[in-house]
Order: sequence, then structure tokens, then C-alpha cells
Amino acid sequence: MTARRRLAAASGALSLTLLLGACGGTSGTDAPAATSASEQAATFGEADTVFAQMMVVHHEGALEMAGYAAAEAETEEVRALAERIEAAQGPEIDLMTGWLGQWGEEMPDEADMGGMDHGGMDMEGMSQEEAMEELRGLSGTDVDRRFLELMIEHHRGAVEMAEEQLAEGENPEAVELAGRIIEDQQAEIAEMEGLLADL
Repeated sequence: MTARRRLAAASGALSLTLLLGACGGTSGTDAPAATSASEQAATFGEADTVFAQMMVVHHEGALEMAGYAAAEAETEEVRALAERIEAAQGPEIDLMTGWLGQWGEEMPDEADMGGMDHGGMDMEGMSQEEAMEELRGLSGTDVDRRFLELMIEHHRGAVEMAEEQLAEGENPEAVELAGRIIEDQQAEIAEMEGLLADL
């Protein structure tokens, strides 16, 4: 009798374990799959917010310079590069602005961001306004040359901010974007250095 009771108890415990495991499996497989996207969007910290806010303003500065170079640069290669920068960074601005809206965070203007003393936000010590004023005062290949010099510094600032996001960010999508920004802008820096050497 004792052996039978032990066998029955063991069998019952095994059945209960399998039943609980099945329930747990349903919860662990189906529920996260349905909520993973919203959970990822909701996961963010201060580093993610600052990254998105600053990178939006930074990208807007790049778009302003690239738009001017696309219209005014002398060489076809520089104009084409400027157009590619516009095409790439416009959608990234929309993406990050969308995140800020989901997170309930405001988008500060450029003046607010300037007060944050972030190394990636200026070019050779110049503000966005000063850089644009200098560009508009040039003509011919001087536009191409100065645009490339300023955009190289601008890209280096973006890489710096993206590296900080990789180290400190919590939101998976924002961290992924930071990695893409580093890869894309380092490649463009190398391209711009080549174009600059040919001018």
C-alpha cells in the first residue's frame, strides 16, 4: 500500500507540474508576443529622451545645411551627397519625434538644447546659425569645401551622441537607431573626406 501511495503521489505531482508548465508556456509565449511592441515602446529612460530630443535638433541642422548644398554646391558629387543626407535624416526625425510623443516627452527648441552644453551640437565652435551664415557668404567650390568641412564635424557630433545612447539607452528601438547612425555617418564621414581631398 505504501508503495502504491507513493506512486500515486508521484504521478499526481508530475501531472500537476505538466499542467502548470503548460499554463506557464501559454502565458510566456502568447502574451509577450502580443505586447512586445508596446512594451518596447514604453521602455525608456532619461538617456533615451535626451538622445531623441537632441538628435532631432541635430538632424534638423543637417537638413538645413544639406538643403542649401543640394541647391548651391558646385560639384555634382557634393549635391548628390547632400540630397542623400536629406533623404536619410528626414524619416529619422519623424521616427524620433514619434517616440517622444509616445513617451509623453516634449520636443524642446534649438535654444533649449543649446543650454544643455552638449559637445555634439556645434561645429568648430559655431552654432547652426553661424555655420549657415558662413555658408551663405560663399560661392563656387568654396560652398562645397566648407559644407563638407562643417558636415564632417556635424556627423562626428552625431556619432558622439549615438555612442552615448548605446552605452546608456534603455529603449531597444532607440539603441538600434543609434547603432545605425554610427554606421551610416561614419561611412559618410569617410566619403566626405574623400570628396574634400579632391576639391
